Amino acid sequence: MTGLIRDEAVRVDRLLDAQAKAAELFAEVEARGIVAPGVREIEASNAIRDLAADLFGVDRYWHKRIVRAGVNTLHPYRENPPDRVIGADDIVFCDFGPIFEQWEADFGRTFVLGSDPVKQRLRDDLPVVFGAGLEFFEADPGVTGEQLFAHVTAAAERAGWEFGGSHSGHLVGQFPHETISGDKISSYITSGNDQPMRRADRNGQTCHWILEIHLVDRDRQIGGFYEELLDLGHDTDG
Repeated sequence: MTGLIRDEAVRVDRLLDAQAKAAELFAEVEARGIVAPGVREIEASNAIRDLAADLFGVDRYWHKRIVRAGVNTLHPYRENPPDRVIGADDIVFCDFGPIFEQWEADFGRTFVLGSDPVKQRLRDDLPVVFGAGLEFFEADPGVTGEQLFAHVTAAAERAGWEFGGSHSGHLVGQFPHETISGDKISSYITSGNDQPMRRADRNGQTCHWILEIHLVDRDRQIGGFYEELLDLGHDTDG
């Protein structure tokens, strides 16, 4: 597929299809035990890359592939902590941005190895905080990026965690999406982005968003991550 797709129904369908495939990929990752004790983060990342190629023919990613375990889960996306061996009682998160037939997915999930109740609570709170952000977004047609970021960080604190990143999401679309050449702050859910999220992009097309939740406990040196489409694929969609 080449050229910019302008039909909005097609765009929505392609984005939802890309996310469904990413969700299927992560389900297979869990089912096959790819994230396991004794495996290095880079080994798990490469195994997921190979699985995506086998299942869906994926050969490109629009951002670096991330598998982080233990103390490395404290680090936000832009940092590059040293490769680590996954431990038997670790918390691990994966953040992948595969390109499915020119359409970007961005999907993140957290796995807990072992039975540590705090790590399990962290994992379980991630979709709850995501849901708080989704509810706030749906309730305000004029919500801005900075308003949603403030709401999500407050929801994280109410749940007993610190928000681990400087933003909580970004635009997504047909590869390459607007963040590559556009005004960066307006492409992120972050402080200082006072533009309404429901708007047209620089090509005159509807903006679609990823919401990402990074929760951390710096005392325990653990973190977790969860991300998926914000404005598509939920029961609240019209």
